[in-house]
Amino acid sequence: MSVRVGAARVRALMLTLVSFFVLAGAMTGCASGDDDRPRVVVTTNILGDITREIAGDEADVSVLMRPNADPHSFGLSAMQAAELENADLVVYNGLGLEENVLRHVEAARASGVVTFAAGEAADPLTFHAGGEGSPEEEAGEPDPHFWTDPDRVRKATGLIADQIVEHVNGVNDKAVRDNAERYDGQLADLTAWMERTFAAVPEDRRALVTNHHVFGYLADRFGFRVIGAVIPSGTTLASPSSSDLRSLTRAMERARVRTVFADSSQPTRLAEVLRQEMGGDVDVVPLYSESLTEKGKGAGTYLDMMRANTTAMAEGLGGD
Repeated sequence: MSVRVGAARVRALMLTLVSFFVLAGAMTGCASGDDDRPRVVVTTNILGDITREIAGDEADVSVLMRPNADPHSFGLSAMQAAELENADLVVYNGLGLEENVLRHVEAARASGVVTFAAGEAADPLTFHAGGEGSPEEEAGEPDPHFWTDPDRVRKATGLIADQIVEHVNGVNDKAVRDNAERYDGQLADLTAWMERTFAAVPEDRRALVTNHHVFGYLADRFGFRVIGAVIPSGTTLASPSSSDLRSLTRAMERARVRTVFADSSQPTRLAEVLRQEMGGDVDVVPLYSESLTEKGKGAGTYLDMMRANTTAMAEGLGGD
């Protein structure tokens, strides 16, 4: 009796082991198939959305920066850093934007991964010390926030498509080009809509004050004046001094500006301080300036973000 029981147990164990190895083999096969998929890794979620539109189903696009994060300060896990070095192509903003991530991008490049700095290829502007509240210490340095001009995003779209076609093996070149062409048309429509919307803002009210210097490209493209920023810098990692706030307050008084646009992903405390400095008669309007949100939360895509910002800016500046 005990022999039969022992044999039955052996057979059950063998069946379990066989099932395990069959399942493990199937999982390994799936993993190998996934490993064979072309892989593009993108640092910021704004560029990630744009790149996904271009790649479509032709490549897996992994985005390192989570929704509502700050591109100046977000970091990577060890797994994400390894993901960079295993990519077929890395797309990043450049121009100093991803301050805590650039060393990982450089390490990936040193290991042989093709990297593409979209901002550096999109005719970057430089910060200029054009008045009180402007980033004096950064004057002449490149401004990384090129995506606030949709025409520059159109240029970046074509260049990202070129990079995918040239460096990502296994993609259908025509499908990638078709995706890029379709998205380019959507960007052209966005630009035309922004022009019509901003046309309703009176000339004497086309003045911007923000949490930090982020809308220089939009101002250049659509005819706005940048009066200054609460944080007089192109990065959120800087801090304003009391003299910075006083200078900005005087500049706003001279320009008769009573609206401050604050990044929705950052606390508005500094903008609230400015409101107190000016006696409370300041409107603080939230914008999605440097990060997308989760889907359905106001700025789930680049196109959503730009339309939301345009509407908020036109309403914030156009009213009595």
